Amino acid sequence: MASHDTDDAGPDLSRGVTLADFAGQTLLRGHVGDEAVLLARVGDEVLAVGANCTHYGGPLAQGLVAGDTVHCPWHHACFSLRSGEALGAPAFDALPCWRVERDGERVVVRERLDGTRQQPTAAAAGQPRNIVIVGGGAAGFACAEMLRRRGYAGRLTMLSDDADAPCDRPNLSKDYLAGTAPEEWIPLRPEGFYAEQHIELHLRSRVTGIDTIARSVRTADGREFAFDRLLLATGAEAVRLPIPGADQPHVFTLRSLADSRAIVERAKAAKHAVVLGSGFIGLETAAALRQRGLQVHVVSLDAQPLDKVLGPELGGFIRTLHEGHGVVFHMGDSLAGIAAHEVLLGGGDKLAADLVVIGAGVRPRTALAEAAGLGVERGVLVDEQLCTRVAGIYAAGDVARWRDALSGETRRVEHWVVAERQGQVAAQNMLGARLRFDDTPFFWSNHFDLNIRCVGHAPSWDRIEVDGSLDARDALVSYFKDGRRIAVAAIGRDVQALRCAQELAARDRAFARTGG
Repeated sequence: MASHDTDDAGPDLSRGVTLADFAGQTLLRGHVGDEAVLLARVGDEVLAVGANCTHYGGPLAQGLVAGDTVHCPWHHACFSLRSGEALGAPAFDALPCWRVERDGERVVVRERLDGTRQQPTAAAAGQPRNIVIVGGGAAGFACAEMLRRRGYAGRLTMLSDDADAPCDRPNLSKDYLAGTAPEEWIPLRPEGFYAEQHIELHLRSRVTGIDTIARSVRTADGREFAFDRLLLATGAEAVRLPIPGADQPHVFTLRSLADSRAIVERAKAAKHAVVLGSGFIGLETAAALRQRGLQVHVVSLDAQPLDKVLGPELGGFIRTLHEGHGVVFHMGDSLAGIAAHEVLLGGGDKLAADLVVIGAGVRPRTALAEAAGLGVERGVLVDEQLCTRVAGIYAAGDVARWRDALSGETRRVEHWVVAERQGQVAAQNMLGARLRFDDTPFFWSNHFDLNIRCVGHAPSWDRIEVDGSLDARDALVSYFKDGRRIAVAAIGRDVQALRCAQELAARDRAFARTGG
């Protein structure tokens, strides 16, 4: 990605730098012509790649080097410093690479290399002939993209009951909903990508059954698709509460691009919005609608926003932030009814509302797997390689539940990056890789001008420590269980969040190898 910023262009790397210019750091940002280039020290080598993450343009010079990879500080995408390949989502596009020479004490960056330094491929022998992916979300897309990237040449079919091609779902409750990101940013790939990659993408195609014996799936319109390998990436669906009036046209849930698009259209003429739910989606929706100028009220049965997810101190800080931007909270209350222009709260109060968004959580879409006998327990049960109890059938994303080596408990995590990386692992295992999914969960959340990076998984904890100052937006909140740190939430400490992710991953992998 080219950079035209002159203030942070750094040294002209085509003229060369010395190791002293790194000032004791591993990474150095500079430029070759008008292109931003990152130099990275890996042992005795110095490697050169593009300086900006191909996901959202994050500054990789502020990231972290681990082995011969670099990790983005914003959303934790991982790139090979040798090939430029995007090894870990949410980035999919490779970084450009440059040739580096040593001229005495100087390191000089020469010409840009064509493509990546190495193009990974899969051997044709033994490949499955037909792979079917059920679902058009994060896991399904990541699986299809990785299959083609790894050289899979067989028939590849994606069946999605959505009306839109795979899109950047996190943006639907963030910048797109707020009106600061145009819709052309939302698709994960341009329209022509699927045809170019020979991916048969069937939209508005609801799968109604899986025949594990005949190895085929059927759709509601009677079509059948044979498979040698199958990925279930059916995701989760929004919980719809039995609230009187919830079926009216000004009442929405937020899960798909169509949902977000409809809320945006309604918001153009609306003045008063009520959001039910004080989780991440509810609060991000409240912030986005407030940025559009609507009066926003949040209604929740919880005592504090995000209390069960982030704890009372950080949850209280986020509430104060929202209140400072004009959001009004009604905690410990519920919606008793929805009328055309107002809502009735369980406590008896009435609020003006010409737009209502219900963010009461999601539930995994497990009906297909259950009917097929794949093993379901609050999600589709998979092993460490993301395979179900039926060989050749995998599950990934919000619907998948796998066993955590450290706790011994099964977990299902509704994070975008987790879904994408599970799709990538499942793809490679379909081709015989036998990889263990052991990534540390990560997600990010935006609230007005506040960014939070969350690493690890903490369904419960017995101690919380805050290092730094929330008010100064310089803090690392750590969550402990049985004396072990299991998760962190970082504000203004992006590199520290990356280091924590590396530490948690290393500990969990060591535990899995030794059993304790």
